[in-house]
Amino acid sequence: MFNLKQYDLKRYNFSLLLVVILLGTIGAFLIKQVQAENENLFQKQLIGLAGGVIIAVIVSLIDYHFVCKFYVILYFINLILLIWVKLDGITINYAQRWIKVGSIQFQPSELSKIILILYLAKIFTIFQHRINSAFVILFATITTAIPTLLILTQTDLSTSMVIMFTFAIMIFAAGLSWKIILPILAIGLPTIGILFWYVQQDYQVILTPAQQERVLSILNPEEYPEIMYQQDNSIQAIGSGQLYGKLFQDTASGVRGYDYVPISESDFIFSVAGEELGFIGSCFIILLFAIIIYKCIIIAKKAPDRIGMLIAVGIAAMFMFQVFVNIGVATAILPNTGIPLPFLSSGISSLAGGMISIGIILNISIQNKMNSRSYM
Repeated sequence: MFNLKQYDLKRYNFSLLLVVILLGTIGAFLIKQVQAENENLFQKQLIGLAGGVIIAVIVSLIDYHFVCKFYVILYFINLILLIWVKLDGITINYAQRWIKVGSIQFQPSELSKIILILYLAKIFTIFQHRINSAFVILFATITTAIPTLLILTQTDLSTSMVIMFTFAIMIFAAGLSWKIILPILAIGLPTIGILFWYVQQDYQVILTPAQQERVLSILNPEEYPEIMYQQDNSIQAIGSGQLYGKLFQDTASGVRGYDYVPISESDFIFSVAGEELGFIGSCFIILLFAIIIYKCIIIAKKAPDRIGMLIAVGIAAMFMFQVFVNIGVATAILPNTGIPLPFLSSGISSLAGGMISIGIILNISIQNKMNSRSYM
């Protein structure tokens, strides 16, 4: 489990951890700006950040090979948690995504993303010489689809999309043949276009009415002012920050544009960043995310074995998609869907999930090939 003597601690990626801490600190500051007087979101986020760093360091010292040995157990634990949410979950903002154990409330779907990355990495490693067989492709697809559908029934479309994107990137990195990829693209791309048209129709049954309205509101914003209220105010808040932001500026009323953006402390934290830090600050935040994703890809490239490479690729894909969707929603490029911005958004579940992912990446970075062979 802890192979400290066999780790090359000189390769410990402290710079990655520092970037994450910097993002978390910026996030806590932005949350402080937006919280109400009777809220303690800032204090919770600071405690969560401190605890998250400790979690990341501990996880970074746990051999990922050891964890992946229990991939089947982890998979079924994931299913149990998601079924628990379905049967006895807590509903917040019309979404049933949380469970409560004692005084602790958390979102299992955040853990699901990590478990499925470990599970798929193990499956694609076991069947690496049969990755292009129909059995392996169908088995991986079906076993990924089951938890994804459970998450989708929580009306958590965004997390389901993260998992699907991560799955596609991981199976591609696992060596799926272009002879399979090209026909899938030839069939899939037109199918996506047809589905996009279909979900706009009155008789569609794929999306809930609320989800359909969010799609339609992006296409025809003037017809759905109530649906676009959050995103319209988000754009105005971001735009009002101009180049340098309003951090050191006082307004006559003391009110900021993001005060009119519901859930600005979480899903729309980027609207707060845009107004307070301006274009330069927003670009700096995006740069920090780019550094994290880049480092994950580099660690994947230098990973000591196939399973380490696939895990790192999966985590990079997960972060990349979440950042793209969150900022895309905040800037009204994409339909409104609730997804947190890693390390910035308020929420202990999201922060803990991100820190666990970083811990796994750090562990991959200090592994050496001689050590990894003993697990193959």
